Amino acid sequence: KYSEEHEWLRMESGSIGVIGITAFAAESLGDVVFLDLPEVSAELTQSQKLGEVEAAKAVSDIYSPISGRVTERNEEAVKKPELVNDGPYETGWLLKVAVTDVSEVDKLMTADQYEAFLASKEP
Repeated sequence: KYSEEHEWLRMESGSIGVIGITAFAAESLGDVVFLDLPEVSAELTQSQKLGEVEAAKAVSDIYSPISGRVTERNEEAVKKPELVNDGPYETGWLLKVAVTDVSEVDKLMTADQYEAFLASKEP
């Protein structure tokens, strides 16, 4: 599932969600050089800022696509931020979260809706 701020959420077993930024966001930013992510056990609120991604072109806020408690940070991506560019949906994931309200997932876009959203933003 996707947010209008270009984050993605993949639900895993139970109520664990994995969060990252989309390939579109990673490509738009250019080479990612630094990630500022919350610590494990931090509480996230849907649509609220959770951290920042710094790239060659700009610094951009990252917004949480879901509410929950951070259970894991991708320390490998913190050490090697270029993983976000190399594989934003695989090795470049950012956080794992224990989702507090699974109904929030329904507020996010499907892949097809996200593609249509991107197409509507093109000049």
